[in-house]
Amino acid sequence: MVKKSGLSVEDVADLRAQLDEGAQPMVWFTAAAVGMEEGRSAKLLAVTDPPEGDFIQVRPTGSKDEMSFGLAELTLEKPPPRKKPAAPPAAAPEPPRETEVIHPYVPEAPVKPAAPKPKPAPAPAPVEQAPAKPARKPAAKAATVPEVTVTLVTTGEGEWSVEVLQGTRRAVKPTPVPPAAVAQAAKLLTPEVAEIVEGVLNAARAQQLARVEQLRAELEAAQKALEDLGA
Repeated sequence: MVKKSGLSVEDVADLRAQLDEGAQPMVWFTAAAVGMEEGRSAKLLAVTDPPEGDFIQVRPTGSKDEMSFGLAELTLEKPPPRKKPAAPPAAAPEPPRETEVIHPYVPEAPVKPAAPKPKPAPAPAPVEQAPAKPARKPAAKAATVPEVTVTLVTTGEGEWSVEVLQGTRRAVKPTPVPPAAVAQAAKLLTPEVAEIVEGVLNAARAQQLARVEQLRAELEAAQKALEDLGA
């Protein structure tokens, strides 16, 4: 049997159904997951639309961070438990060797007369100790600046929304943004971002223009039918 590598479209549909029922299924990282150990588990948080790029949000086991991955980086196949290396066999103890104890000859030392006891020395004068210096307070740690992530999302029909994450906390929920403001902000960023945003806006304009033409044709047909009725 060939081992599955990554998630299939059917797997994503099944996972999305489990999320809709309130469950948080487990997935595992493959060797293609960037920055993650192969076989590590994670809890599924969300499956965003459209299903392109890193659209699957998970929280790795033992971490509080929310991260996004693609189909090839995750799998439903749980890896087998790792086997512990076998301990090497203990070496047999060597039999004790018989040793011969040889006592060296030590000549007796001559007895010396007892020395006179020394006179006690005068007690030293007490020395005044300097007062102990107060311990220095530890320096305050510099405040760390949390990472901020700003995400722009479009439905493809000309509607845009913005979301802001401060670290792993959602600081701003998805909020509607006018397309004109998105176009103006994109021009202030890199040319690549501005080109992509402009392409999406052009597609939305073409879609809305086609809808206007369709409604105009339907209005003309209704007006003609009304005239034929003698209105």
